[in-house]
Amino acid sequence: MSNIAVLVSGGGTNLQALIDAQGNVLQHGKIKLVISSKPDVYALHRAEKSGIDHCVIAKRDYITQEEFSTALLKKLQSYQIDMIVLAGYLSILDETIIRAYPDRIINIHPSLIPSFCGKGYYGLKVHEAALEYGVKVTGATVHLVNEIPDGGKILLQKAVDILPSDTPEVLQQRVMEEAEWILLPQATEMIAKEIEGK
Repeated sequence: MSNIAVLVSGGGTNLQALIDAQGNVLQHGKIKLVISSKPDVYALHRAEKSGIDHCVIAKRDYITQEEFSTALLKKLQSYQIDMIVLAGYLSILDETIIRAYPDRIINIHPSLIPSFCGKGYYGLKVHEAALEYGVKVTGATVHLVNEIPDGGKILLQKAVDILPSDTPEVLQQRVMEEAEWILLPQATEMIAKEIEGK
């Protein structure tokens, strides 16, 4: 069984999808730790409600990126974490973490990469860009994390149609329901199973 850390920054709907998937879709991994980049986010409440250890490691509490990464790595190692899932996590991980977990960090992005991804594309901004551009299909992508934002190998993608009446908020909700909450547990299971087989 792979030990999983889920990194969050907000409401934690993708975290909830992972919690709900444990024991069915997610059979080779267990969420051992939830780390938030901010205090007082609802994701921490979700972790607490599910009896999962949780903490806040905020970048602003450290003078340098190096100190932040060291603190994060120390916490991950203290829980013997095998893989990391970024579920709406808004801090960029540096090479300290990426090298410690090669091909064991996954991220969910709310578009069909390579569209509307990379630096500056997160949250509602992605959906605003898709609507502004006039694309008829969007979706979500789960990919491995490397040093390039949204640049790692794609694991899974799912398309979602854009409707004429969509606002960024309505589209965001539908992409979560129809793609993100389905793909993230599937991809987490893929990597957890792979780790167990090594």
